[in-house]
Amino acid sequence: MNSNQEVIRRLSRYRNVMRKMKGLGLVKVFSDNLADAVGVSPSLVRKDFSMFNLTGNKRGGYRIDDLVTKLNTLLGKDKKQKIIIIGCGKLGQALMNHNGFPRVGIRVVAGFDSDPAVLNAEAPIPILHVKDIKEFIAENEIRVAALTVPEPAAQGMIDTLRKTCVKGVINFAPLTLKSSDDFLIHNMNIEQEIENLFYNIHFAESNPVENLVA
Repeated sequence: MNSNQEVIRRLSRYRNVMRKMKGLGLVKVFSDNLADAVGVSPSLVRKDFSMFNLTGNKRGGYRIDDLVTKLNTLLGKDKKQKIIIIGCGKLGQALMNHNGFPRVGIRVVAGFDSDPAVLNAEAPIPILHVKDIKEFIAENEIRVAALTVPEPAAQGMIDTLRKTCVKGVINFAPLTLKSSDDFLIHNMNIEQEIENLFYNIHFAESNPVENLVA
């Protein structure tokens, strides 16, 4: 992950923490509070904020309302965040129906597939034929897509999306696809993540900490 992506992830986490604090009735926050909540150092919080002229003071801290508003603008949360799902099998439909998206301002506007059995243009979230995807993306100014197609179809779909106004893809296909400067791909290999979790558990059980400290 490059440094810009790391900063963006931290800004998003700061924002989420402060939204929860605001919900609890808090008005101000200090870098120490955010650092504890996010798991970084207070100096890193201040450095991240100073990069974007997000100011506070040592005694008064940061005003939560002001920071959340400014972070919303920086992160594009003040704009409509629309996403399409490509591949409407079980995983794709689970993403389409995920009730957490509306809570954070993300709207799934359509799904795309080539299987006639799942196509339904009249559904609350329509599932359209993949042959219509370029036209839909252009008409609706879609910038982000989630890819849940089988592995053999993944690269071809990425090549298609690169010719549209889509700028980022969350890839759930079980292969690693490469980003470029103007087209971001976040690879989410569920099988690998679960496998790595088993590896880490096994390693921790087989190699107690005291045996590793020498």
